[in-house]
Amino acid sequence: MRPHASAIRYRREALDMSLRTLSAKTGINRGHLSRVERGLAGLGDKNITKVAEALGVTPADITHQEKP
Repeated sequence: MRPHASAIRYRREALDMSLRTLSAKTGINRGHLSRVERGLAGLGDKNITKVAEALGVTPADITHQEKP
């Protein structure tokens, strides 16, 4: 799965959640999350799942994976 940078940022901002909060909820470094949101870095499947759970969405909602 490849993260969809703008989908992650859009959902995080819609929840009025800071990168610091998302980092605390997922255990992923804030700088890395920032690079993910800018399309400069990726995430493994495990971390995509963590981000999706923290944002209250499915992994398919924040990746380039087709939804079933």
